[in-house]
Amino acid sequence: MSDQESAEPSDASLLRRHADGDPEAFGVLFKRHSARLWAVALRITCNPDDAADALQDAMISAFRRAGDFRGESAVTTWLHRIVVNASLDLLRRRSARSVGWSGDPDDLPVLEPQQGTDSASGTESRLDVDAALRTLPPPQRAALVLVDMLGYSVADASRILGVSEGTVKSRCARGRMKLLPHLSHLRSDYSRERNQPVADGVSFEQEGGA
Repeated sequence: MSDQESAEPSDASLLRRHADGDPEAFGVLFKRHSARLWAVALRITCNPDDAADALQDAMISAFRRAGDFRGESAVTTWLHRIVVNASLDLLRRRSARSVGWSGDPDDLPVLEPQQGTDSASGTESRLDVDAALRTLPPPQRAALVLVDMLGYSVADASRILGVSEGTVKSRCARGRMKLLPHLSHLRSDYSRERNQPVADGVSFEQEGGA
């Protein structure tokens, strides 16, 4: 067991080693979770260049703030919080520069779906989901990505996003209703494959009240 632990240290161990001056520990930690963190940034920003910028900003922040980590949440939750915040901050800065926005984050301008994208049948569903996500305000998009796509509990998502559980549920519910017109064909296909009726309304994984 000790040999296995030394060969594959825990996330918390890697973060501690980085904070203590190990020059390789943070790189190992980032490599371990980079694919998932990239997916979060990409789904929230809906733009590869913005996602790359947000992820870079987030990792610089995590690199510098490792010594502040107190273990009150899992390292992955901590990393996701930093990536989500960096992604939303980037969108807020971009929106403020372009339209002078200020106010409720749920009122951020909606990004329109990209048009004219063809794909092989094996990737059509994912492209449909990506295009639909672009129609949501970023705060709703972030909540849905965390809860419905990454499987975080509402409680964990509230800690990552820094809002109440009720706000997470509300954003998820509002986001699901907005996605329904774009993704109803996927729900129909899913139900037909399993001989399940398509219920009225929408429930992607769990319900949430407004």
